[in-house]
Amino acid sequence: MNTTLDSLLENPEKTMTAIIKRVATGPELSKSVSSEEARAGMLLVLDGLADPVQAAVFLIGLRVKRETEDENKGVLQAILDRTKIIEAEVDELVDIADPYNGYARSLPSSPFLAALLAESGVPAVSHGIETIAPKFGVTHSQILAAAGVSVNLPVEEMGKQISDPDIGWAYVDQSVFCPSLYALRGFRKRIVKRTAISTSEVLTGPIRGRQKTHLLSGYVHNEYPPIYTMLARYSGFSSTLLLRGTEGGVTPSLRKRGVFVRYWEDSKDMHVEADPTEIGIEGDNRLVPIPPALLPDKDRDFGPDENNAEIAKISAQEGLAALQGTNSSTSDALLFSASLTLWHLERFSSVNEASVAVRKILSSGKAAERFNRAA
Repeated sequence: MNTTLDSLLENPEKTMTAIIKRVATGPELSKSVSSEEARAGMLLVLDGLADPVQAAVFLIGLRVKRETEDENKGVLQAILDRTKIIEAEVDELVDIADPYNGYARSLPSSPFLAALLAESGVPAVSHGIETIAPKFGVTHSQILAAAGVSVNLPVEEMGKQISDPDIGWAYVDQSVFCPSLYALRGFRKRIVKRTAISTSEVLTGPIRGRQKTHLLSGYVHNEYPPIYTMLARYSGFSSTLLLRGTEGGVTPSLRKRGVFVRYWEDSKDMHVEADPTEIGIEGDNRLVPIPPALLPDKDRDFGPDENNAEIAKISAQEGLAALQGTNSSTSDALLFSASLTLWHLERFSSVNEASVAVRKILSSGKAAERFNRAA
């Protein structure tokens, strides 16, 4: 099926039928489609022009046979086509891309990482959504809202906030930078399982730096780093640091040495190791635990847990306290992620050297003052 994007979009049913016939014919007979076909299919889904059943089969068919590099690029490009992307008035920017479906087994510290990095001299942005399948965990949106931050402001306003040297950080929500993808929340819940959308949406980079934008993201399964770095390059990120993090996020284990993946501009992917004990983190937990009474009920209905609001509130309290200088597992998590990031950005020659600077910032409480200027 060698044809142009415009012609593929002219007849949605014909295009989706042709794609599904190839990607959804079983583990041995399924065939791949081109990047342009995957892009067209995803655009039809985003624009509401694909039959909902065909849209679901398209995405699940890709997932079951495993998306190729071209198919992943096509899906991402379609989402980029519908994403509002602006440039902040900063030369470099760190893009913090945590899983959009949030956290269900730990109290995340990462919503407060952007303010800490900004106080360290590196403007930063995080992005996400209030809640989404399949995990329906606690998200940046929920936690920042609990901390008093306005989480649904226009992308342009958030760009100005990042450009302000007294603030230098922001959160931007999918509802404002990609409304057509945000509108698929109910559809994605009905699909139940993770699709290529979950992989691509964290790579949109809705706010970019004038010269360089660096991706900070996480992973759990070993097959994902090459996919993420390939797509990060495609999306235009100057460098990427992938941390093998708690629940796939940007906070590594606080208890053991971890293996991470990075590239810097034109380099190949590199594997590096870091040990939390080498920067003075000594803890029994690999993550910041949720109070046992608030842990999600495994038998609950498929959707957000009733305790999410309370968990978000506690996460907000812990995060703000860490930025104010209180020592805790949350401050350790912020210290580790920030030190690794600053080392990756070549602001320091070692993670340990970076950690000394970050500890000083945390103990000063200045990161909390910076955070509150955006609240």
